[in-house]
Amino acid sequence: MTPRRKLMTKNALAIEYLAKDFISRDIGSKILTISEYEKMIEVARGTIQNAIKQLVDSGAIAVESRGQLGTFLSQKDLKLLLEFAGISFLVGVMPLPYSRTYEGLSTALLTTMENTLNIPVNMAYMRGAQQRIEMMLNGRYDFAIMSKYAALAFLKHDTSIEIIKEFSDRSYLSGHIILFSKDSYRDIEDGMRIGIDHDSIDQSSFVREICAGKRVEFVEIKYNQLIESIQNGVIDATVWNEEDRAIELNALNTIPLNLKNNDNRIAVVVINRNRKELGAVMNALISVDAVTQIQQDIINGTLIPSY
Repeated sequence: MTPRRKLMTKNALAIEYLAKDFISRDIGSKILTISEYEKMIEVARGTIQNAIKQLVDSGAIAVESRGQLGTFLSQKDLKLLLEFAGISFLVGVMPLPYSRTYEGLSTALLTTMENTLNIPVNMAYMRGAQQRIEMMLNGRYDFAIMSKYAALAFLKHDTSIEIIKEFSDRSYLSGHIILFSKDSYRDIEDGMRIGIDHDSIDQSSFVREICAGKRVEFVEIKYNQLIESIQNGVIDATVWNEEDRAIELNALNTIPLNLKNNDNRIAVVVINRNRKELGAVMNALISVDAVTQIQQDIINGTLIPSY
């Protein structure tokens, strides 16, 4: 339990929990029984009943009893429920906006999430999907942006995150390339030193994929130091985002990285799976069509990035 929760009265704790629960439930859906809420929140039955009454009296929710069928949520005021739930702002995290695609995605998300719910939305920027996920799960950020590939790769061994929004092809990037330190290189060869950044789920996975069956040496290098390592001959090859404007790619020997699907090019929004109320709020705030249009306008140069 957090220090803030330790200071909360049992009634306040029950109201916050119930508000989050009702945010995540659709109008017309059945709500849990008092006994079920009692076990989940670990407060007295009367406290649960009083908390529900306060939410009803405030206009945050309306419920309908249907006898043996149970009680159903007939109305809800999302703005009021957010206040009771203690959700006063949202902070997301995504890759550094070093490309038009990322500038467009950041601008589009922040623009479309401006809302009538009076919830300020801010975006932080951080390299490495692994780090973004860890910081989100630790509670520093509410949601994270990454490729669909990275999210699915993480979900294979850890189901603590949930994809709540998926955007169009090339919404994350156009593709990846293989960089070589010498013009004579055309493929990965035995004995090569390969740059790999394990903080980047995509990059490290693709590096292992292109090196399958080869006897190579993996050299752990931070993503933003890979190009310098290529240019200085510290490594012989690595995988890179072809849209990264940090270098002039024409000056280096590159070949396209061909993958089985386009998941590395698709942007997704992920949240902590335990925060069902946040998923409901995000789904209400984000329009995939609006994000796609604004991002494309910025890529085409008809709209100025603002993030």
